[in-house]
Amino acid sequence: MKAFTKDVPKANTNLTPRGYTGLWTRMDLAFSSLNLSPKEYCMKPKIEALSKILKDHALISFFQPIVSLTKGTILGYEALTRIPEPSPFHSPGELFDSANSLGCLWELEQLTRRIALKSAEDFLKNNPQKKLFLNVHPNVMGDPAFMRGFTKDFLDGFHLSSSQIIFEITERNVINDMVYFKAIVAHYKSQHYTIAIDDAGAGYSGLNLISEVNPQFVKIDMQLIRGIEGSKIKQAIVKGLVEFSKASFIDLIAEGVETYKELDVLLDLGVPYAQGYLLRKPAKEFLAPHREAITYILKRKQMKTTRSILPYTYTAVKNLLENVPTLPLHTSVTKAYQLLREAPQTLGIVVLQDEKPRGILTKETLSQKLSGPFGFNLYQNKTLLELMDQDFLVVDGNLPVDQVSAIAMSRPQETLYDFIVVEDQGHYRGIVTIKKLLEKSFEVELYKAKHQNPLTGLPGNLLIEQKISTLLHHKSPFFVYYIDIDYFKAYNDVYGFEKGDQVITLLSTILLQEVPENTFVGHIGGDDFILILENPPSSLIPRIHQRFSEESMALYAPDHRDAQGIISIARTGKRAVFPLLALTCVALDTKETNPQSPLEISAKLASLKSTAKEKRASAELTL
Repeated sequence: MKAFTKDVPKANTNLTPRGYTGLWTRMDLAFSSLNLSPKEYCMKPKIEALSKILKDHALISFFQPIVSLTKGTILGYEALTRIPEPSPFHSPGELFDSANSLGCLWELEQLTRRIALKSAEDFLKNNPQKKLFLNVHPNVMGDPAFMRGFTKDFLDGFHLSSSQIIFEITERNVINDMVYFKAIVAHYKSQHYTIAIDDAGAGYSGLNLISEVNPQFVKIDMQLIRGIEGSKIKQAIVKGLVEFSKASFIDLIAEGVETYKELDVLLDLGVPYAQGYLLRKPAKEFLAPHREAITYILKRKQMKTTRSILPYTYTAVKNLLENVPTLPLHTSVTKAYQLLREAPQTLGIVVLQDEKPRGILTKETLSQKLSGPFGFNLYQNKTLLELMDQDFLVVDGNLPVDQVSAIAMSRPQETLYDFIVVEDQGHYRGIVTIKKLLEKSFEVELYKAKHQNPLTGLPGNLLIEQKISTLLHHKSPFFVYYIDIDYFKAYNDVYGFEKGDQVITLLSTILLQEVPENTFVGHIGGDDFILILENPPSSLIPRIHQRFSEESMALYAPDHRDAQGIISIARTGKRAVFPLLALTCVALDTKETNPQSPLEISAKLASLKSTAKEKRASAELTL
């Protein structure tokens, strides 16, 4: 549905409950004509194939997961149309182009949506938090037949809600009447549907369309993703889209991710979601992303998390291990049944090949398979390879429990409470139960609530003091940077606490993205932050200053940006003009100053900060 280039004809109104009688009549008359032009004669196989597709509902829906690059969880699935072979259409795009030129695009789109919704019904019913992305031609959305087709009653027939449906509009398609189209989009938003813009970056009108529609999701065209690791221009474009999306409260989705090098760049740039063959190819079933890719994403996140919270709130999942029986891949089902019957407390079996986990068989699954009058006879001579679940959750033992918990709870309903397999460098180490995982996750969250800043999630004063004490105890030289926001009170007074929180969150995000690996990032409170690291690059602080100066501009009203300042009440109680937000940063090298305690470091930093602030104060202009 992503290859339309022509306007959509008026929807065919000759529909019957069974099919499209008027359409068949037109096609049959075309075939009976003796005066077909060469071009029309060449179209005959496609017309026949399209007619058969519409009559027999001969299309298949495939589904590709869209994955969070911060949590490793599944946001939802995009529904993709596939044509059964053999067919004169080489791609779904060619099929829809032909339908467009023959005047039956509406009929084809209606069919694909019904097939997609019917195929997704059970999955979405059991996973109400998951989303279904449906590709829609923008000029079809305003058709009365389409609007009638997506009422609450229509979705009730599939046991779905509008909050689960995301209309994905491709930027390549021409929109004939933008004013009317905006009204249509507003109508669907009022019904709690979500809007996504597809192929951002594929055309010149992309940003205009985004600004007009204000979607919740924007998909980055796969041509921008392909080979991005070797293209500074592509990286700059995507970085710009990331910054734009943050300021606009839009979530980006990178399409067509096929290599780990591409994934690395997207993770570094802060793209929140992705889909592509690296994560999972489209399939008839709602398959989970490849566990290797999810493990990789979480390991990368773990490296960033390590900068701020290790070791105080970090508990590796390998510390929760339990043992269950393991059996080779080609063990008989009968032997597995006997083993589980002799160990009634055992949750199941992990199936191994060369010490690597290849599948699991839970006691519940085995009981279901062997139940009934023919169950045991049917499976007793089969091997575990034929019965085990190969799409199971396996994680690296060094991952933190809160991340593993988030992944585990995003699984489909039928596998939600299956145990989790833990490995180390690909080799089996044990399992973790959901019960133990959730108990430990609760402990971790409770600890975070007590010792981490609730707004940024960064370590608070106690953890900062512990970190400094540990480094001083080991006599390791290090640098401490104290960073705070200038004129923040004035900004807060004018814009309110919610906007002020956005400023603080912006700075914490910039710090986490810019600091080197193994940097400790702490949040003292308010607008004050701490960085602790061994060898700071000379470009670190200038980069932080520049990014904050540029990105904080989006949090001002246009007139304040133009005036380069705001009017607020100074600490003296008088009205004053304050410059735009800026940063004060002071640094302490422990190798030169040789402090003996965290308190001494705090006092030295406070003195340095006070001196720097005095210079800034002269920028205020009293009215």
